[in-house]
Amino acid sequence: MHFPAYRFPLTAFFATILAIVAQPANAQDAEAIAVRAGRTFRGLSSFKASFEQVIEDRMIGTQNSKGELTQEGNARLTMRFSDPKGDLVLLDGTSVWIYTPSTTPGQVIRMAIPTDPVYGPNVLSRILDKPTERYQVTWVREETVDGKPADVVEFVPTTEDPLFSKAVIWIDRGTALPRRLELDERTGVHRTLILSRLRTNVPTGRNEFVFQVPDGVRVVDR
Repeated sequence: MHFPAYRFPLTAFFATILAIVAQPANAQDAEAIAVRAGRTFRGLSSFKASFEQVIEDRMIGTQNSKGELTQEGNARLTMRFSDPKGDLVLLDGTSVWIYTPSTTPGQVIRMAIPTDPVYGPNVLSRILDKPTERYQVTWVREETVDGKPADVVEFVPTTEDPLFSKAVIWIDRGTALPRRLELDERTGVHRTLILSRLRTNVPTGRNEFVFQVPDGVRVVDR
């Protein structure tokens, strides 16, 4: 009996098998990770976290800020800054309010929240609402965040997205909640949002998503 003489070297064959076996299982499960994170995030009645934000812009350099984030559904969000103290981004369900007395005292910008989608600046909801329908999802690596394992997952829009060309989210393996977000925005800005002290399904104050215009502050509609 004669066996065919394969030219494919056995060493290359075994190397290929080893590469397949050694590949992290999560590299094959990017969509499952994203779907679980989306289902978990959508199921929350509220989401609160402390945040640190880093904005890297070629024109103005690097800006650092921090504060507290509260979210309730897709169209209600507050980012209350402790540094710069007093700055605020607020979505009340109808409008987006941007109040930055640290740079433009005496005025607040008010904009209508887009109706489709309704997320406005609420980027986490924008991504995690229907992650596998709107994005090409790729598992990047595993990292440890606050001593806990997290999957680093890349989201690239499958259609034109006015906000960003790529997003990377660190998703906690235990809770399926986002712990870090990096955005390559279409304006050329690279934005990083680091979340800590996550609290879910806790009551929000009745005025949490209401902007009270301070005395002497002018409302600028855009």
